[in-house]
Amino acid sequence: MTPSVASVEQHLARLRACVQCPQMHKPVVVGRPTPSRIVLVGQAPGDKEPVFGRPFAWTAGKTLFKWFHGALGWSEDEVRNRVYFAAVCRCFPGKKSTGGDRVPADDEIANCSSWLATEFDLLRPQLVLPVGKLAITQFMPAAPLNDLIGKKFAITYRGHAVDCIPLPHPSGASPWHRMEPGKTLLNEALALVAKHPALQR
Repeated sequence: MTPSVASVEQHLARLRACVQCPQMHKPVVVGRPTPSRIVLVGQAPGDKEPVFGRPFAWTAGKTLFKWFHGALGWSEDEVRNRVYFAAVCRCFPGKKSTGGDRVPADDEIANCSSWLATEFDLLRPQLVLPVGKLAITQFMPAAPLNDLIGKKFAITYRGHAVDCIPLPHPSGASPWHRMEPGKTLLNEALALVAKHPALQR
């Protein structure tokens, strides 16, 4: 049975109040209370996402929503209303002294994974879309993107059987999805998403 919007909102209210990781920057960034069978798992918010108050709010988001529009014909608003947005970590990790965003520490990833486990219990998704290497490795053993993108995997996460279609990170810093074989493999992955039963509702 699909959970109610109210029950998802209650979960998000608890998530917004999380203070487990002192090095993480508040606020907690969450998506809409979408009771979806599709869960998209990003890596962690950047510095713009807390300002706009939603995941994938800046340049990587523009690329991600362009992918979905091309494959599914959905606008950004439709994607946000039909896909539940999660992440490996829900707070901005901060900047490294050398520049660029800090990679979340193992204990921060472990702390935040309890929220993702709760979301799987609540939503019981049929399809998970991990975006980028950090997200993909929460569900599958590490492997080159060439071996993962463009395929569908039947996995079990925290006791839940679910299909997993990995996607590359849409960051402008990564050229992988803009050159071959990345472009072709990305299109194959999006085609698998487009025909997945979780979308036929």
